[in-house]
Amino acid sequence: MPEYKLTEVTDKKTVKKFLELPVEINRGDDNWIRPLDDDIEKIFDRKKNKLFRNGDAIRWIMEDNNGKVVGRVAAFYDEATAKKNDQPTGGIGFFECINDQQAANLLFDTSREWLKNKGMEAMDGPVNFGSRENFWGCLADGFYEPIYKMPYNPKYYNDLFEGYGFRNYFNQYTYHMPLNPDLLDPVIREKADRLSKNPKYRFIIYDKKQMEKFAEDFMIIFNKAWGPFSGVKPFSRQQALGMFKSMKPVADPRTLIFGYYDNQPIGFFIMIPDLYQAYRHFDGRFGTVNKLRLLYKLKVSKNFTRLVGLIFGVIPEFQKKGATSGLILRFEKEVVKPDFHYTDLEMNWIGDFNPAMMKIAELIGSKIRKTHITYRYLFDRKKEFKRAKKVS
Repeated sequence: MPEYKLTEVTDKKTVKKFLELPVEINRGDDNWIRPLDDDIEKIFDRKKNKLFRNGDAIRWIMEDNNGKVVGRVAAFYDEATAKKNDQPTGGIGFFECINDQQAANLLFDTSREWLKNKGMEAMDGPVNFGSRENFWGCLADGFYEPIYKMPYNPKYYNDLFEGYGFRNYFNQYTYHMPLNPDLLDPVIREKADRLSKNPKYRFIIYDKKQMEKFAEDFMIIFNKAWGPFSGVKPFSRQQALGMFKSMKPVADPRTLIFGYYDNQPIGFFIMIPDLYQAYRHFDGRFGTVNKLRLLYKLKVSKNFTRLVGLIFGVIPEFQKKGATSGLILRFEKEVVKPDFHYTDLEMNWIGDFNPAMMKIAELIGSKIRKTHITYRYLFDRKKEFKRAKKVS
């Protein structure tokens, strides 16, 4: 029976082993795309990840008898997120392991004990020590090429989590649609036509020259649309502007749609090209040469075909007045233009606890393409397990 040893990731040598393991685990799977090393290392950089201010994280690699790395995991928590659950809940993520329940159990046991010592009473996984839209969930269905910063894993990972005792806390769906206007539900067109007759409504595409204005409009809409949701932190002006500055090199103005009523911002639909279509050739590195290759693909060759729906929002008082339809129909005006080179749209991170958002995705003609599962493990095995609460 093999024996396994865990080593904490503390130096360049162990960091390299941590980052390289997925290459071996996914060898031979053409769908897998290696994430950028920098995107992962930023999460565990105490100077860059603000969650370290009121939380902590640790990483391990696991080796077999021969010194070969066969597993890895990270455990983490932050006080604000932990307290928003029925019991203080931490997380584990960046899990990779050979197909061996004994090996997986050692990774899970070690994470559980560390989190227990930090005052946690449950753990979610595989999740991110950061925002939910990145590196979140265990892929259970739809083993296609992943989109930027979305997890891809071998099929047996679900068995390892469930074999340990993790239970399905919620599903998160990735919806896919070919960019074909004929797929739109007639209800969408009817509502949009009605709005078009009211001069107070305006739906426009993003103007890079007015970045600060659009960033502020985004902040206003986001805080009104998403503010009521548990666990969602409001955007400040500085954060919103920082987001738009970070998108500047990759954003296509035609795929950032904003809605207004009487010149007041009421909604947005923000999409960007799927950078993994370029990153699959970068082997996890993003040095000067690869940055130039990415810019060439974005600005010159324009051979990105897939868009990723980053975020969608309409302020509450306009959610039933057709504003959603107006945003979608404004985007359609760009889709039908001859020089529009995108063929597909994927909208990731729509939870099964949000049926209203699932309905919107279906109305625009998209269908579930991938399912990721967020698992939860209660340390007190006698405590009642509850799935994530539905939201309106």
